[in-house]
Amino acid sequence: MATFNVPQRSEVNEVNQGIFDNLEKQLGFVPNLYATYALSNNALNNYLSFAGSKTSLNNKEKEVVNLAVSEVNGCSYCLAAHTAIAQMNGFTEEQILELRAGKATFQSSYNALAGLAKNITENRGKADQAVVDAFLAAGYTQENLVDTIVLVGDKTISNYLHNTTQVPVDFPAVAPLKA
Repeated sequence: MATFNVPQRSEVNEVNQGIFDNLEKQLGFVPNLYATYALSNNALNNYLSFAGSKTSLNNKEKEVVNLAVSEVNGCSYCLAAHTAIAQMNGFTEEQILELRAGKATFQSSYNALAGLAKNITENRGKADQAVVDAFLAAGYTQENLVDTIVLVGDKTISNYLHNTTQVPVDFPAVAPLKA
């Protein structure tokens, strides 16, 4: 598989150049995966609007989903990025490894959420009823269920983009999970 070149600011359209400038101000750099979205005149703006939209899940819950989905989809880029973000949100290294495996022995609600995200991803949207029931029994609502499915889709888009383009990972690399 050919590795795609990460486009530089001068190689993208004017709208994407403005987004690059905003990312530089907000993050201090333009993540390679975001730059790759800018190979399209519209995808970067569309993706950032989608990914940044309101949800009933809090930041920690979003990282629970992001880690479980990225592990199932085998995305080294998103695993590295979301490990760093999960750490910023207060998760320990041990907790992050559990979340990547689709579980959370340290908190029952996260266990149900991680299990659901993993199950949805593994089953391509056809979640096992027992997993959905456990999610709802853990205190989550139907709104949370819908928002979790949307977040699984959001993360899957980025997973697929990286898995296809193989742009260099610009976050600290993470080791594969031990079997």
